[in-house]
Amino acid sequence: MKYVDEFRDGALAQGLARAIAQAVKPGRVYRFMEFCGGHTHAIARYGVPDLLPANVHLIHGPGCPVCVLPIGRIDQAIRLALAEKVILCTYADTLRVPASGGMTLLRARARGADVRMVYAVSDALAIARANPTREVVFFAIGFETTTPPTAVAIRTAAAEGLANFSVLCCHVLTPPAILSILDAPAVRGLGGVRLDGFIGPAHVSTVIGSRPYEYFAEEYRKPVVIAGFEPLDVMQAILMLVRQVNAGRAEVENEFTRAVTRDGNTKAQALVAEVFELRKTFEWRGLGTVPYSALKIRAAYAQFDAEQRFALSYTPVADNKACECGAILRGVRRPTDCKLFGTVCTPDTPMGSCMVSSEGACAAHYTYGRHQDITVVA
Repeated sequence: MKYVDEFRDGALAQGLARAIAQAVKPGRVYRFMEFCGGHTHAIARYGVPDLLPANVHLIHGPGCPVCVLPIGRIDQAIRLALAEKVILCTYADTLRVPASGGMTLLRARARGADVRMVYAVSDALAIARANPTREVVFFAIGFETTTPPTAVAIRTAAAEGLANFSVLCCHVLTPPAILSILDAPAVRGLGGVRLDGFIGPAHVSTVIGSRPYEYFAEEYRKPVVIAGFEPLDVMQAILMLVRQVNAGRAEVENEFTRAVTRDGNTKAQALVAEVFELRKTFEWRGLGTVPYSALKIRAAYAQFDAEQRFALSYTPVADNKACECGAILRGVRRPTDCKLFGTVCTPDTPMGSCMVSSEGACAAHYTYGRHQDITVVA
């Protein structure tokens, strides 16, 4: 298939592996964080670490939208479904994320809640139209990629006067999360990880462009290479990062030029700005409370804000103490560092969100056998 098979070519991958091996400096360790669940999945699926020199390490970041949802937000959705008797619509993986007391949205459905899996927010709009006497809430999650469709849905509901539709908004932003990772050791009191650069996200960057990453490169001296999802994209990005580190450069480079520009999708950005505004604070799993890192619905569209419509309060809930998901999302632990990994915690019986989504580091490692790759250089 054109534009896909070309980026999975084994001979080209071997050539890139040789180029990376020739570029790295003996005695130096290179640590690059991929900030995208799609990259994490591709890296595990195609065995990218097996093609890299021993001194090049890929570190997983908080790029899985399901994984970063804190328990308190899942609890809000469960309350809507059980106590408020709404029709709650959301994406499939969100249904299985453990919340307080081991409850999930799937278990809430087993108790009689009307919880429905949808493939797109437009499905939730259709359900609201078909059930005019029922309150329908779309549990909106995700980074900048999934935010524009939610904005379109809210504008559509306003235009149609669809009064029984609302959104529980948990859309989060990539740049503040990267900043949180960089500031974790010095500012936020969390355990930090040494990094030499970032593999920038693909889909997110099609929306926001490459410009927002320039701050991290300039102020933190951390190179960023935006990469596509395919294995050769990732390997080319790693080679570009190695060359930047060797040359003492810290710049934003765009490997994914076939889809990403410096300014991104300005139409989508304008739409999001019309419907949403920044939250002052928002809790992330693993990162804690991160200022200005998420979105809320603007006052002009407040009638479609489920938090206001149902007077929802937010209560932080601590993660399972035995689960290392939070540390894995910060990059300070690997899935195999968790005592629950592959035993108590599997994709069929997830104890933490990182094992729920296919984009989660734990699920990717388990599914593709990366738990066999346990050698770490300090």
